Amino acid sequence: MSASSSSMVDPNFIYKRILTYAVLVLLAYVFLFPLLFMVISSFKPQQQIFTDLYSIRALLPVGEVSLDNYRAVFRKSAIETMFLNSVIITGTTVVLGLLVNSLAAFALSRLRWKGQQLMLTLVIALLIIPFEAISVPLLMLVAHLPWVGWENGQFVLHGSWLNSLQVQILPMVANAFSIFLFYQFFRDIPKDFDEAAAIDGASPWQIYWKVIVPMSWPVFATVAILQFLHMWNQYLWPIMVVQGEAARPLQPGIQQFFGTTTEWGEIMAYASMVTVPVLIVFLAFQKRFVRSMASAGVKG
Repeated sequence: MSASSSSMVDPNFIYKRILTYAVLVLLAYVFLFPLLFMVISSFKPQQQIFTDLYSIRALLPVGEVSLDNYRAVFRKSAIETMFLNSVIITGTTVVLGLLVNSLAAFALSRLRWKGQQLMLTLVIALLIIPFEAISVPLLMLVAHLPWVGWENGQFVLHGSWLNSLQVQILPMVANAFSIFLFYQFFRDIPKDFDEAAAIDGASPWQIYWKVIVPMSWPVFATVAILQFLHMWNQYLWPIMVVQGEAARPLQPGIQQFFGTTTEWGEIMAYASMVTVPVLIVFLAFQKRFVRSMASAGVKG
């Protein structure tokens, strides 16, 4: 009797499980619906989009389906150049940011020097200052900074950083939030490793590179992913500092594309080309992202 009773499943447990899955399915539908609608609509002409708008056909590749919208995007915009610019800007910023921000956090958490606590306080204070509050002063600064460029086989001195790639990269390398993440992780590593390496004659740089970095891959992964998403979706700063097409990234490019078409199918095609690659990258590294976020102690 007891054996049969123990084998029975609690009805409340089943109801709770069904309710949980129902809520998850509903949330998945809410989040996936805009993405699915955008991708499907990118293959349809505008008339077909509005015809299917209030039916399940809006989420299905039925009706007049073609690649005409994608051909129009390449014809009406320099999306190849903008995509390459976004890759260069995002990749360079992430690589330099990992090095600069981790070194700053290493100095704040592992070394001892005068003014250390004051500098840490300033980094924490910067966390509450939105970028919009410093964007105009930063714009005035980069507008008058000289830069040596390469044009027509010779070096040329420019009197401004505007309309360039470096103006979208260098001001974004140092990041207070990234420094704080690194600082929290480095601080929890026992100092015994530093002392043992110092006894063996290791310099601070060697301690950082050969001791701290190999033990800190989770936080490096966390910062890299977060900074990648932030830079890929950067919109305000490029709008302020870039006017021409040569250095324009993808996100501000969609505003320019709006001025060349009134076809929603073409707009959906552009938005899909910007969004889907990032979504694929995220899905491919989803487990690593979740694991790195948990290991770094970030809760969101």
